[in-house]
Amino acid sequence: MPRDRDPLVVGRVVGDIVDPFTRSIALRVSYTSREVNNGCELKPSQVAIQPRVDIGGEDLRTFFTLVTFRFSFQFYQTGPKLLTYNTLSLDILSRLVTDIPATTGASFGQEVVCYESPRPSMGIHRFAFVLFRQLGRQTVYAPGWRQNFNTRDFAELYNLGLPVAVVYFNCQRESGSGGRRR
Repeated sequence: MPRDRDPLVVGRVVGDIVDPFTRSIALRVSYTSREVNNGCELKPSQVAIQPRVDIGGEDLRTFFTLVTFRFSFQFYQTGPKLLTYNTLSLDILSRLVTDIPATTGASFGQEVVCYESPRPSMGIHRFAFVLFRQLGRQTVYAPGWRQNFNTRDFAELYNLGLPVAVVYFNCQRESGSGGRRR
């Protein structure tokens, strides 16, 4: 898929949150019976309960870290009807699971930061699931706080390298209207 049409690039996940990467592991995220596809729209009531996360792979001796966080952008007006993204304004860790064996799910890993569902009060928030391959077991620890979480810094600190899979969705308050998305 051309990079300019890749939903991770269009949604500003690749570029603003993570560096370009090549997906090498299957990552499936679903809330109840609804599977998350990049850029889909979900309401807070649909994501209140922790999702099921299934991870591909072949070697059970390989372990992964799943970082889940939410982020949004500030907007500014560039014309009478044109709204444009400005800068990243919110980056909050929502869940952190480490030591997930390949071919299993996040429930088989060590949850070091418990799930916190999105509760956007205004604007469109993006909720991203970023999967990293670990160098070994028990090598990743919880950060001291959820606010101002930086995925790149976290990956560098634990020598995780580039992600092996990413999926994200958009979320806004229950009564929110679609609004423009990029």
